[in-house]
This record gives sequence, structure tokens and C-alpha cells, in this order.
Amino acid sequence: MTNRRGDKATRRRGENSRLRVSASAGPRASLITLLTDFGNADYFVAAVKGVILAANPTAKIVDITHDVPPQDIETAAFTLLAVAAAFPAGTIHVVVVDPGVGSARRPILIRLGEQVFVGPDNGIFSYVCEAKENLKFSPEVFHLTNTKYFRRPVSTTFHGRDIFAPVAAALSNGVKPEELGSLISNIVRLSPLRPNASRDGGLQARIIHIDRFGNCVTNINHDDLTAKMIAAGATLRVKGKSVKSFHSYFAEETSRKGKVFGIWGSAGFLEIAAVNESAAKILNARRGDSVIVTGG
Repeated sequence: MTNRRGDKATRRRGENSRLRVSASAGPRASLITLLTDFGNADYFVAAVKGVILAANPTAKIVDITHDVPPQDIETAAFTLLAVAAAFPAGTIHVVVVDPGVGSARRPILIRLGEQVFVGPDNGIFSYVCEAKENLKFSPEVFHLTNTKYFRRPVSTTFHGRDIFAPVAAALSNGVKPEELGSLISNIVRLSPLRPNASRDGGLQARIIHIDRFGNCVTNINHDDLTAKMIAAGATLRVKGKSVKSFHSYFAEETSRKGKVFGIWGSAGFLEIAAVNESAAKILNARRGDSVIVTGG
């Protein structure tokens, strides 16, 4: 009996020891996101992932989307802004919508708060930088110039694979941004997110994104249009139509076919929507169209 209990105790100690070693072995996997216009029909996404995993097999790769319309920088910028805050500190975001690939446009890395962003300097990071700057975060921007960390040879048509993927992998393996390039003081910017004041004391806003449901996302946030202003009768004017109704959720009882209304979207911006219909089609609206806020 004593021997059997001793054998049993020894096995337990061995099992616990192996479990502890297994749980703590190896470095913590880095999280790398991918946001591109590559689609999924070609080899592009797989090639980017292959380069990352060849350099860091423990990396965790999350696909944000590869269905950004081709060369659509503004859609990518909005999508990145809408999703970045959902990821934890230490996340490396690789964003490649790059109509200027191979040209004089700079490959850059931005250290912003506790996350890092890698991609082309073409305005794609301007929304996320502006949002963080409003929260008093200052972006540190590096021009990626250290070719030691690039894949060779560098294709003039595929910097996602040959520059941005290996740079992201290097970061995930502990390489510091300072080793990858030199600090620069500016980046290419899209039009600012904040609306402008109009002459009559209202707001001159715009549609910055139209999602797959046809909801028109404006650049109006809660600071621009408060609950008090809405209660006082604020009105949106878009494509020649007035929007005076504001809903808390899509299927409110007051909703009816063909009627558009304002609603606060999950990204923090006011959206113009319709129940089970495309507000964009009802209004014949496009990104960039003016949205005037009056009253309130």
C-alpha cells in the first residue's frame, strides 16, 4: 500500500510539473491584424500571412477585412478607426490599401498609445491618429528605411508582403520601431473628422462611410450633437431632405417603410438609417455628401 501510494504521488507530481512547463513555455504570442483591399480570390493575403508566420510562428493573425473596395483609402481609414479600440494593448495593425505602391509614397510605422500601425503613408491612418490626438495622445511616426528588415527582393507592386509583413513580424519578435526607421513629423491626412460650423450657427458635416446595409455614417459625434440639441428640435438636411426623427434602435414602433432617421451607431458617429432598407438608396446618397445640422 505504501509503495502504491508513493508511486501515485510521484505520478501526480510529474504530471503537475509537465503541466506547469507546458503552460509557461515560449514567448507570449503577438497579435497582428490585417486590413486590406486584397480580397480572398488571389494569393495576396496568404502570402502576407506566410511571411509573418515564417518569421514568427507563434504570431496570432486576425483578419479585420480584405473586402475594402479596391484603392478605397477612406473606407479603410474609417474601418480602422471603428475597430482599433476593440483590440488589446500591444496589437500590431497592418493596413494595406496602397494605390501608390512602388512610388515615392513612404512606408511608415506609427506608435500610437499602446498599439502600433504599419502601412503606406497615404492618409489611411489619419482618422485613428486624429481620434487619439483628441484624447491627448501624440503619434510617433517612423519612416521605414531599414531594408535589413524587408523581404528581398522588394516587389514594386507588393509592399504588403515585402515591407509591411516582415516589419510587423519584426515588431512581434521584439524589434523596436527606432530600429526600423527614422522619426518624421508629419503624415498624409484626409479631411478632418470634425464638422465645421456653418454660417447660421449650425454644423456643416458630411457622410464619411456607407456600410453594407446602406446606413450613412456621418462625422457627427455626441459632442457635436448633444441629446439636449436633439430634444430641442435639431434637424439634419441631406440630399434635399430633412431628417427630424432620431431613434434609439432600428425597429422602433415609429419606423415605417421609406422613412429615414438619425441613430447613434456603434462606432460613435451619428448614422442616417432606414428600417430594413438602404438609407443611401432612399436618399441617393454617397460618401462625401453634405449633412447640415440646424436648430437645437
